Order: sequence, then structure tokens, then C-alpha cells
Amino acid sequence: MTAFTDITLAPLLPPAALIALAGALVLPTLWGLWRRARGIVVRLLPGVALLLVLANPQWLVERRAPLSDVAVVAVDDSASNQWGDRPARTEAALSDLRAALERQPDLEVRWVRVTDGPGDQGTRLLSAVARSLADVPADRRAGVIALTDGRAHDPRALTAEGLGAPLHVLLTGVPDARDRRLVVEAAPGYGLVGRPVDVTLRLEDPALAAGEPVPVAVRADGRDRGTVTLPANRAETLTLPLTHAGDTVFELVAPAVPDEITDRNNRAALSVSGVRDRLRVLLISGEPHAGERVWRNLLKADPGVDLVHFTILRPPTKDDATPLRELALIAFPIRELFQDRLSSFDLIIFDRYSRRGLVPRTYLANVADYVTEGGALLLAVGPEASDPISLTDSALSEVLPIGPARAVVDEVFRPLPTDDGRRHPVTAALPGLDDGPDGTPGWGRWARVIEVTPTDGRTVLTGAEGRPVLHLSRRGEGRVGLLLSDTIWLWSKGFEGGGPQAELLRRLAHWLMKEPELEEDALVGRADGDRLEITRRGMNPESLPETVTVTGPDGAARAVPLETTADGRATAIAAVDRPGVHVLDDGTLTTVVVAGTPNPRETDRVTATEAVLGPLAEASGGGVAWLATEGLPAVRRVGADSAASGGGWMGLRANGTYAVQGVDQRSLLPAWLAVLLVLGGLGLAWWREGR
Repeated sequence: MTAFTDITLAPLLPPAALIALAGALVLPTLWGLWRRARGIVVRLLPGVALLLVLANPQWLVERRAPLSDVAVVAVDDSASNQWGDRPARTEAALSDLRAALERQPDLEVRWVRVTDGPGDQGTRLLSAVARSLADVPADRRAGVIALTDGRAHDPRALTAEGLGAPLHVLLTGVPDARDRRLVVEAAPGYGLVGRPVDVTLRLEDPALAAGEPVPVAVRADGRDRGTVTLPANRAETLTLPLTHAGDTVFELVAPAVPDEITDRNNRAALSVSGVRDRLRVLLISGEPHAGERVWRNLLKADPGVDLVHFTILRPPTKDDATPLRELALIAFPIRELFQDRLSSFDLIIFDRYSRRGLVPRTYLANVADYVTEGGALLLAVGPEASDPISLTDSALSEVLPIGPARAVVDEVFRPLPTDDGRRHPVTAALPGLDDGPDGTPGWGRWARVIEVTPTDGRTVLTGAEGRPVLHLSRRGEGRVGLLLSDTIWLWSKGFEGGGPQAELLRRLAHWLMKEPELEEDALVGRADGDRLEITRRGMNPESLPETVTVTGPDGAARAVPLETTADGRATAIAAVDRPGVHVLDDGTLTTVVVAGTPNPRETDRVTATEAVLGPLAEASGGGVAWLATEGLPAVRRVGADSAASGGGWMGLRANGTYAVQGVDQRSLLPAWLAVLLVLGGLGLAWWREGR
């Protein structure tokens, strides 16, 4: 295609010479006109003709190639556009639209499939359109057609000015479809164990009147916790209990209703991390020894521990010459500690304590009851354990997993883990566990062990000649730990390199207080990106299950095989294709893992809507159509300044843009015409002068 564009000059003389020549013609002419000389104009014609020939005017002709306009068709393949008939309606409209666009001349179509954004970014539809148009000049943009449910989560990614073309939104859903959704409006991330947390919920259902009661089931860590009633379409605050440390996953499920789009968003999940409010520890020290300060320093160094420490050096009935100023100024609060406030302690430690007539049998019996009802007891014993007045021969013997001490073995030894110890969370993978020769611990040695006979429980560390050093047991609802050596303080002093004294005692105390992360028989799941890391711990490797059933947010269950590791654990990795709550069940234990966001955007609001993209479509000159009721609008090409939408049709701009491939110059005065003009002018002037 060629087109006239301009006229230009290609002078045969320098411009200064042409200007001088023009001046030489103009001045005499002006003089003649002023004197009213006859024939002055005719005399001027030969000079003008010569000047025009020397200016050499040229006609410019461009060789133009038309450029096609660019249209973008964005297809929503996100999770929210997969409900009901939306996928089929989308593909049917896409097929008809493809055929209609192929019939349009000079139109390049870019097809963009938009899936869920990474993490919980939702549908980034306008961002995808912006990327597709990034290399397209504004004068080549024909328009954008979006096949979507309208749930775009990046409405500010494009403006009408930035789009530069009409946006047509074809909604794949059904107008006024019903859907019930449960929304968590406010929830804490942390809470104190034993105290309730407040969670604000809102149950939205457009088919119900505001305040109409709806039953909602409550689950905690996969276990049913009863039913509460929520008012429809109003915010309501619930009180949920935190019963243990660590993460508690709450699920709230509203019943499905007929004809709603999905019941996936009828449930909401939230994870609340339980933390203990200053653990209360009662430490009763008896006979002074070199390691007495180990316990006090360890517990005092922890800001989360509220320590009550008493050292009992003599019974109150002892009569000797001790000066009054060196005796205690207050009476030992035995009744308050061992009866009135006993249940308020999270852990009770007896450090080398023996019966000296100070704590009556009745109060020790209270401690035994405290353990069976869920309390934690730790005995750190020394040579006093072999005395007739030791705690093994008291009311505490009912909960102690050992018989009376048989001997005190004063022999240097290195603590070694048993087979159970290498699997038990208290001692498994302790620092330095395998750093010694032949895979033995690289720890320093201890100097004494009390020889006892365990009656039940598990020995996790042994000493001289395989004698128990650390023994753990469960009694009723509570737990008991026995440290059968009073020389662990050698580790804190760095003797022979020392050892993980602080870590061992920390784990021991937290296991006694039932920290979930230290349960020896546990099913643990951890979300890492798009996969679940599953660990099944157990003290008997042969009894570990072979598979774990993983139930996803959509209710689909699958069996994941477990592989046994060298330390007696079983592990597996399962792929995660949907964010939300996943339930792990091995037939004995059940746990809940939240992968990604508990309440993802793509399942939060699932009704189709024009509220998000409608304003942008209107501002850009486009329109909105519901495929289910209006069908696919016809496609028209419209001018850049014409309306781009109307009843039953949508317009794509025909911009008429072109690219210049070359320019041809054609002289307006060919040689023969130039000679004719000059000679003609001279002849006319000669004829006029001849008259």
C-alpha cells in the first residue's frame, strides 16, 4: 500500500543562492509596482519559473504495511472457576469465541490461561493481562476479553488508562446463586494454655434473615468438641479452650444447604499456638551437694518459669546449739505447698531429699495423688536413696517405678543411651550423642550412680555396668522421672568436655509436663511448601503402622506408605495439591496439619460477581455479560472513537495502524516541464515587450 504524505524541496543550488536570487527578483518587481510600470508581472514570470526549477520540488510517497491489532483473551482456570457448570460453560464459550475471532481481519489474538497465584495470592487475572500487553503499543490494542467468574484478586493491577482498550467481562457463573460461607474475622495467633481464646466469626448466607440461628460443629485437632449456634449474617465471638502447649488447629463447620455452590467454604480453620504462662515449679532440696545449684540455675535462667525453692537442712524438732539468728525466720509452709496449692504446680522436683519428719506421710500421699491425676514429678537422688528414710520407702512409692535402692556405686562412668533412649524424644539426637568412638556419645563421665531395680517404665540412659541412670515412667494421668545420679553437674563444669546438661534437663522437664513435641508415641505432620512431611514416632519400631491416611480439604483420602528409619521412626512425604486443613490418621493416632492458608482466597468467595471487574470494564468502554443467561455476545470491529459495547455485542478496536517500509521521491517538475516553464515565461515576456 502507498500513500501521499508530503511535498519537500531538493534545491539544485545552496539555499543562500536561492534566497539571493529570489531577492534579486523581488526588489525590481516591487520597484516596478511602485512606479506602476506596465508589464511588470509578465517580466517576473521567467524569473519565477527559473527559481521554481532550481528549488526542485519533490513529491514524497510512503510504502506502508498495515499492522494487525492485538486482542487478549484471558481464561480463568483458577480453583474458584471450577465449581458446577463453570468449566463446561467456559470451554464452550471459548470455542465459539475462537471461531469468531478467527474471522476478524488484521487481528492478532493472544490467549492467556490464568491459574491460582503462588501462596494465597488468588486469581491474578489483571496482572496476567498486563504482562501480555506489555509489549503492545497503545495504538495497536484492540481490547481484552475475560472469561472468568469475576473473582479477580488484583483489581488495582490495571486502570482504564493503562489498559488503553475496552475490557469485556464474560461471567461464567449464574446470577444470584446461593452460597453459605463461614468467615473468621478475628482470631489470636497465640494463647495461654488453660485459658480460653476469643474468636470472632461471621456466617454469611443471603437466603437467611439476619440473626437466624445456625448450628456450627467445633473440632480441635481433628476431635469433635461439640456444637455452637451462630446468628446468620452477624459477627459473633466464640470462646475456645486451649488445653495443651503447641499448635491447636480448630475447625468450625456449618451444615451444607441445598443448591449452594459448594460446602468447601462452610468450614473455617485457624491455628492457635498455646504457650504456658510462667510454669510453676516446686523445687525441694535436701542434703546440700555440689550439684544443688544446677537445678536452681537452670530454672532461674528460664524467664518462663516461676520457681518456688526450699532447701530443708534440719527437721523442726531438732534441738541443738544452732543460734536462733541462723534459723529460718518463717515457718516452712508445708500445708500451703503440699495441700492448698499443690495442684497449681506444673512440676515438682525433689533434689536429694529424704524423709526427716518434716513432710508427713499424708502430704506425700497428696503428691502421689497429684501425679496420678496428671501432675509431673522428678526425683534427682544421691546416696540418701539408700537410707531407710528415703522417698522410695514412703507414700510416694505408689507412683515410683523403682524399688528401694540396693547400693551406691561410686564408680566413674560415661552415660550411654539404651535402644529406647535412642528413640525416646528426651534423649534421641542429643548433641554429641554419636561423636565418640564407634558411634558412642562424646560426653564427659559422671562419678556415681544409685543401683535400683526398675518395676516399670523405660530406662533411656545407663551408667556403670548397665545400671539405670535416667528412668521415665507414666503413672495414671501423670509422669515420673528418676535421675539416679547426683553428678550431672560435672557436665556443667566441662569435665572431660562436659555434655548437653541443659538440653537434657530441659527436655526431661518438658516431657514430664506433657509437651506435645516430646511425646514418644506421636504422629507429627509439617507442611513445607507443596508437600507434607510426616513422622511417626514410637518406642516399638515393629508396631509402627505401614501407612498413614491423608484426608485433604476436599474430603478426598489417600494412603501414604511409611518408611522406617534407623532410629526407629517411620517417615513419609506426601504431595499437597490444595491448601487448607489435612487430617493424618494411622489407625491409632490422628493429627491435623494446616498446609498453606487455612482459609484460601479461592474457596472463600465462590459466587460469580461483576462487582470487581465491572467498574474497570465500564471505564474502559467495555461491558459485562452473563454467559448463563445472555449467551456469548457477537464480536464487532469498531473505530477508535466509537462505542465498544452494546446489547448482545462487544467491540474490538480497528486502529488502522501501519508501519512505513520505505519512502519514494518523485519530482514535481520533470525536465521537459522545467524547460517549458522557463521558455514559456521568456516567450510571454518577449511577446509582451513587442507590443
